[in-house]
Amino acid sequence: MTVHFIGAGPGAADLITVRGRDILARTPVCLYAGSIMPKELLDWCPSDARIVDTGSLSLDDIEAEYVAAHKAGKDVARLHSGDLSVWSAVAEQIRRLEKHGIDYTLTPGVPSFAAAAAALKRELTIPEVAQSLVLTRVSGRASKMPEGETLKAFGATGATLAIHLAIHALGRIVCELTPLYGADCPVAIVVRASWPEERIIKGTLADIEAKLAEEPAERTALIFVGKGLGATDFVESQLYNADYVRRFRPGWPGGNDTADGQTETSAPGQPPSKGVE
Repeated sequence: MTVHFIGAGPGAADLITVRGRDILARTPVCLYAGSIMPKELLDWCPSDARIVDTGSLSLDDIEAEYVAAHKAGKDVARLHSGDLSVWSAVAEQIRRLEKHGIDYTLTPGVPSFAAAAAALKRELTIPEVAQSLVLTRVSGRASKMPEGETLKAFGATGATLAIHLAIHALGRIVCELTPLYGADCPVAIVVRASWPEERIIKGTLADIEAKLAEEPAERTALIFVGKGLGATDFVESQLYNADYVRRFRPGWPGGNDTADGQTETSAPGQPPSKGVE
């Protein structure tokens, strides 16, 4: 018996991974966070599957479901929104599974920040403008932020910030980040990224509070802050520069053109490989 933790993606039912979908389709028990994911995901479950909405359950209740399934020899698919690696509450469940000697797997999902960036039609890393992305949040009732992990500390780097679960603290965010990024720094709020009701609110640190007041948003919104969000006049990456010598392109040390028109290349000390780029 195995508990399969599955990142269900940011919202849209078709953004679950193929692996996650296939696990759902063959698993007799499914636990899912009903308040933050679409019911359409459950269409992949077997018609006779036991389906449990964990929205009203405690961690003890969820543990009891795992233990019962283990005794019955039935695998469990545990759906969490977004990706499992951040703010998924998977760690404490894994600790309890290990206590009972229950096996488990983790299948990653599309994270909310990636879906939000897609909604904005933006790359979050811009050459020589923004090359770092900080995923963070603010202290809340569920858990406090560790000492040192503050907006001020992250903002001092100038990196693009993706601030989760913090729409209620927008005033504090503006107050703390304006001295670091400047009042004209772009801000983008993406509400329910990838859902049918997806909304985008754009502004700057100077006016984003007023704009949000005109279009109130719920806690699932994600806030981006950073100069790269508005960058248009930036240098191009050297990656596809015609003069840039790299693997799979003529000129790489040890590379040579082959008879079939491909370029055989190899890094120093490494076996040759073929590529067409």
